[in-house]
Amino acid sequence: MKLIVGLGNPGKEYEKTRHNAGFRFIDEYAKKKNLEFNKEKFKGLYTTFNFKNEKIILLKPQKYINLSGEVIKAFIDFYKISIEDILIICDDLDTEAGTLKLKYKGSSGGHNGLKNIEDNLHTNEYKRVKIGISNNKDEEKIDYVIGKISKKELEKINSVNKHAEELIDDFLTITFDNLMNKYNV
Repeated sequence: MKLIVGLGNPGKEYEKTRHNAGFRFIDEYAKKKNLEFNKEKFKGLYTTFNFKNEKIILLKPQKYINLSGEVIKAFIDFYKISIEDILIICDDLDTEAGTLKLKYKGSSGGHNGLKNIEDNLHTNEYKRVKIGISNNKDEEKIDYVIGKISKKELEKINSVNKHAEELIDDFLTITFDNLMNKYNV
């Protein structure tokens, strides 16, 4: 069993923010696969499907992003999912908007959602896809990540979503080293 998590904040007011890049990426995958996030458990909105005889859970935590680790931990404990079988998809200030960066492990880089995941999982060794949102050093970080953005900038950030179906399918079939070699430019 694998758990694929898109990070974001619940609610309409956050839909088009930089912080919700993970939600939008996983939504694109679900759309391509004709899946609906129609189940709720442990403060998470999720859907399941089978891929090559393996159960896959797509999850969008419905607590604020800085508490998303609590939701992920509940799913891992309930379904007995190994840390090696999870993939976290999130925004990243240190990556150029419209690019992807895949990592096995690492620090949270100041991302409160990743900090909470590390606190709840007691490790920073989990696979992640970071979606670049760039950084505006002239603006407070919190205002920048949850603030309104222009349509043009949103399109640039969302341009990586064209890779959602192939990247997640690849995650389910090839090694993470090969996945990083393919998508890290």
